[in-house]
Amino acid sequence: MTPYAARRIRTALMTIVMFGIVVAFLSPLVQMTLSSLKSERQVSQAHAPLLPSDPRTFTHEGRQYDVYRVPLDGTVRELALVKKGRAESEFLDPAAPERGTVVWRGSWRTLKPSWVLAPQWSNYAAVWRLIDFPRLLLNTITLAVISTIGTVLSCTLVAYGFARFRFPGRGPLFTLLIATIFLPTAVTLIPTYTIFVQIGWVGTWLPLLVPTFFANAYSVFLLRQYFLTIPREMDEAASIDGAGPLRTLRSVIVPQAWPAITAVILFNFVYTWNDYFTPLVYLSGRPELQPLQVGLAAFNGLYSTKPAYIQAGAMMTIAVPVILFICFQRTFVRGIMSTGVEK
Repeated sequence: MTPYAARRIRTALMTIVMFGIVVAFLSPLVQMTLSSLKSERQVSQAHAPLLPSDPRTFTHEGRQYDVYRVPLDGTVRELALVKKGRAESEFLDPAAPERGTVVWRGSWRTLKPSWVLAPQWSNYAAVWRLIDFPRLLLNTITLAVISTIGTVLSCTLVAYGFARFRFPGRGPLFTLLIATIFLPTAVTLIPTYTIFVQIGWVGTWLPLLVPTFFANAYSVFLLRQYFLTIPREMDEAASIDGAGPLRTLRSVIVPQAWPAITAVILFNFVYTWNDYFTPLVYLSGRPELQPLQVGLAAFNGLYSTKPAYIQAGAMMTIAVPVILFICFQRTFVRGIMSTGVEK
């Protein structure tokens, strides 16, 4: 085997492996999409097809009959069951009803029904109406946008200070900040909730929004590592031209740090969008202020017998984060990969 042929075989094998990984990764999403389009009757059937379908029926003389796959004369034919029996049943050919009925010996319960592709797009309309989706969507977008703005502004300023300024205790303070990543949320939940109760913020959006304007360790670390990759000579050049620290940040650092800033935006937007526990704690008595995750959980409890509705609600909820990631995927990956490089 020539080196060229061996290289072609390795490339083909890698392509097959990567395709298999992608298919396995996306299979839950595909399954969720198909389940959201199924009818209630299909979900209750034991041997229903994977694709959203409805049992095929045939109307004859004003009556509707179910169509089954009947083995007859060495072939499998799709016939309408017009008269049920224990030992034998009568069927009618939908393609030629004028020929009369056909007698088939056996239990009709052992036959498989015939299915026709029928996606139930009305499931999404029903969920949109039942869950009051526009209100929940507006609440979620508002919380996610304001939280992301607060996080980006505060984390950019703090990261800029740690990356560019020298002051006493900078190292220990940065270490202390990073150490808060390992602090479990359960440890701070009760003290934080008690403080918010005392100042009267429980039942409002303030406990969800105000803390985002005080930075978080993960985003600060991500931005600081990226700021360190920007040469200091550019800061010095801006200083010679008369730019102060804030002007340098706005005109020099931020334009070059958009990949990292985009990564922080996506991380915090998706985190706020998917956050369930914190809004549940502070907005449990205010359904008009609750975001999608809390409303969807309540909806799942009420309609647990309709899994297609639950899957449709989940698909509508994850649509926005998926679209954002697809649109900003390249910038997001650049920001993540560049934060570990320090000059």
